[in-house]
Amino acid sequence: MSARGRIAIAGAGLSGAVIGRALAAEGYSVEIFDSRSHIAGNCHTERDADTGVMVHVYGPHIFHTDDTEVWDYVNRFATFMPYKNRVKTTSQGQVFSLPVNLHTINQFFGKTFRPDEARAFIETQADTSITDPQTFEEQALRFVGRDLYEAFFKGYTQKQWGCSPTALPASILKRLPVRFNYDDNYFFHKHQGMPENGYTELVRGILDQPGITLHLGTVYHRSQNDAFDHVFYSGPLDGYFDYENGQLGYRTLDFERFTYDGDYQGCAVMNYGDVSVPYTRITEHKHFSPWETHQGSVCYREFSRECGQDDIPYYPIRLVEEKQQLAAYVRRAEEETAITFVGRLGTYRYLDMDVTIREALDTARLFLDQRRVDIPMPAFLHAPV
Repeated sequence: MSARGRIAIAGAGLSGAVIGRALAAEGYSVEIFDSRSHIAGNCHTERDADTGVMVHVYGPHIFHTDDTEVWDYVNRFATFMPYKNRVKTTSQGQVFSLPVNLHTINQFFGKTFRPDEARAFIETQADTSITDPQTFEEQALRFVGRDLYEAFFKGYTQKQWGCSPTALPASILKRLPVRFNYDDNYFFHKHQGMPENGYTELVRGILDQPGITLHLGTVYHRSQNDAFDHVFYSGPLDGYFDYENGQLGYRTLDFERFTYDGDYQGCAVMNYGDVSVPYTRITEHKHFSPWETHQGSVCYREFSRECGQDDIPYYPIRLVEEKQQLAAYVRRAEEETAITFVGRLGTYRYLDMDVTIREALDTARLFLDQRRVDIPMPAFLHAPV
């Protein structure tokens, strides 16, 4: 056993891989456990045997960040190819560009507005009587008005979250969802791209470090804690405590996979804004690798629903009921010793991949610093509540 100590990590996704590599590189003996038969968690990718298409097995993941250190970090382990996320939506019998931009506005209203004209027009559509939006619906009505809200936000949001937008907090719709130019790049970030050979290769590269032992198809349980000097837990926070305070609310996704001979929809992501269409979107995976050419195609119809205990949790709901329950779990976690909860599931927060990596790097650095001066690690580097 390493003289430095023995570390357990629950989860072989981005959080576990980044922390594991950093600690193994400093001489710790690191054992990483994952209940699945593969690494990379929900960003796991694999080539379809029949078409050769790189498939995002648990739904699409697009890397985008303004954090140059994180961008440089992932490029150490994989070649990233340029990729711009350009989303389309089918609504009310037409196809539009997202996010809502000048082309969307002109097409939807049958106009030829210039930017200033469009801005002034949208202000006339907005419900300016709403001065302090509290719900998702109020936020949307205040900024874009009823017509755009019902075409592009209401139905999709209702399907995604399984409840009326009047029950969701305004914070979900954080910023003005309109651009008054023709920029249809979904993200604003300075660095955007896709790993040339998929995310699993990226994570495999991160894990390629002496001192790391992988245990795939193996569930980590808190009863094993005493065998390790410290545990980093990236599994579900409620699952760590065997759901003793009930299950936290998540949305899960079901994918209806189908193949097509040719190009099915001409883009990677097509949203469906009408509530009468049961799925939220169709993703066509070969378009996530535009530098490759494939005749055949692999597509997913994506359905969102409430997450059961045996389902894969995707999006934390974090409404009032979940936050109260979460606070109880956080109190229990803070009473534990020699364990730190990390990642999307461990902290019950929605995290993009770049933020997940940033927090994992920071967590590993703090652990190494604290160990040098014999100060215990906190249960959370970033408090869930």
